[in-house]
Amino acid sequence: MTNSVLFWTLPVALSMLALAMGCACLRLIKGPAAQDRVLALDCMYLNGMLAILVLGLMYGSDYYFEAALLIALFGFVASTAMAKFLLRGEVIE
Repeated sequence: MTNSVLFWTLPVALSMLALAMGCACLRLIKGPAAQDRVLALDCMYLNGMLAILVLGLMYGSDYYFEAALLIALFGFVASTAMAKFLLRGEVIE
């Protein structure tokens, strides 16, 4: 029973994450303010990380989870740097 549920839900989740990434990409291009673009970029890296986690569940490989952890780490650092740049105008003081 569990395998049949995962067989159908994982591709659906992957397609919804791809759709969400497309919507975030649209906001990244059209965003009226820099804050909108930063938020769209955050959403894109989060959706990408979740898509990699879904692929890890689909293929049953541990390497996908390590890649998702690295994406989460670099995304957090990039978000912090962009927020500091938008707030103060410089990243390194």
